[in-house]
Amino acid sequence: MTDWDADTLACAAHAELARSPTGAYAGTGPRAASVDSRSIAAGELFVGLPGERADGGRYAAQALRAGAWGALVTPAHASAAAAAPSDGAVLVHDDPLLALQELARAWRQELGARGARVVAITGSTGKTSTKDILAALLSTQLRTAASPQNLNTEIGLPLAILAAGADSQALVLEMAMRGAGQIAQLTAIAQPDIGVIVNVGPAHLAQLGSLAAIAAAKAELIAGLAPGACAVIPAGEPLLAPHLRADLHTLTFGEGGDVRLIECRQDGRVLICHADAEIELWPSFAQAHNLRNLLAAVAAARALGITPGGRLQVSFSAMRGQRHVLAGGVVVIDDCYNANPMSMRAAIDELAQAADGRTVAVLGDMLELGEGAPELHRQIGQHARERGVDLLVTVGPLAGEMGGAFAGQAYAVPDAQAAAGLLGGLLRDGDTVLVKGSRGVGLERVVDALCGAQEADAESADGRRALAGGAGPGRR
Repeated sequence: MTDWDADTLACAAHAELARSPTGAYAGTGPRAASVDSRSIAAGELFVGLPGERADGGRYAAQALRAGAWGALVTPAHASAAAAAPSDGAVLVHDDPLLALQELARAWRQELGARGARVVAITGSTGKTSTKDILAALLSTQLRTAASPQNLNTEIGLPLAILAAGADSQALVLEMAMRGAGQIAQLTAIAQPDIGVIVNVGPAHLAQLGSLAAIAAAKAELIAGLAPGACAVIPAGEPLLAPHLRADLHTLTFGEGGDVRLIECRQDGRVLICHADAEIELWPSFAQAHNLRNLLAAVAAARALGITPGGRLQVSFSAMRGQRHVLAGGVVVIDDCYNANPMSMRAAIDELAQAADGRTVAVLGDMLELGEGAPELHRQIGQHARERGVDLLVTVGPLAGEMGGAFAGQAYAVPDAQAAAGLLGGLLRDGDTVLVKGSRGVGLERVVDALCGAQEADAESADGRRALAGGAGPGRR
């Protein structure tokens, strides 16, 4: 947005320009937007969003003093922001979130006018990893911007769009869904050329009530595509069949689909087929669920006219399967960003397949599953038993249901802190430890404790002062 001036930006956001930028910011626009005054960077637009615990508009003056290009606030905070000693602009709108979304919609249209293509990705599980894979595939041939980490909500998606540079040729966006109508809202902002639904599974059952309703909510992405656009969906998914459209190009992936895996070679290379093309890739990952995500990404790339090939190095977003090797050859698989029955099964399958020694599963509550949650947790315990997991540690009251169906060595603890304390006395050299649960369980504390204990031991052995770290800043 740097080549937009303040008047253009205010018009795009349907906001009032209460103070024009001066100095170095005169005649230019912001390079991105942020809703956190504590992490605002010079040249960014601060958007003061009213929240449940705090009104972000109160921090507008602080953001301007920190070098923000400008601040977008409600009328209640306009005077204080305008009085701040700064070269930054002040924009005013009754609903800053709506203004942020309108600004993102306008910037997406500007990018499209410059030739950029937009891919939107949603799914019950694996959407972030698919986004990471697709961004890596496209970046070898196109200037590609992608949603950072999981900026995938009604706030995060606009921020991701506004961070895309004016020279972007492809924009890969992730879309989250917690209820009906949310994907439709995000699709209206992003206006994707290609919509990818990675899968449909039992996530957010508490809000939507059935798999059919979840599929309908995901399919809002299909409904929002313009005629002639492309929908990428799993092959043979009956839940999506009622939502397909004759005026779209539909591309399927997976067994029996248009884009399918032909061969996995011993050296890690994979052969993928689409139409008359055979695509050989050498990905930096080998997990079965990520190879399926790779098929979805390849389908999206082909829809863009890109045929990938060769080595594929993917840096996955945090807490999505990263491996940490500790003393004694203990491997910790950090997959604790979120969990539902589909992703939990896939993670357990990967644990069973990849481990050389004893397998340890630290599994937390899967939240938002509704009345069937206890049974769904028991099924995960049974799956862990069938896949030969050696030791199970459950975290939280729902996860405790897994233990009865596991019928092996199992421990139940109430929270992440208790799990971290317990594991220190249970782990052996050569163990592989999967840590996975819903975000609300906070199992990253278990990973931090295991990895931090090794770092502390190393520091002590070397006679150096132990390093101390603090929690990252929250959002205002």
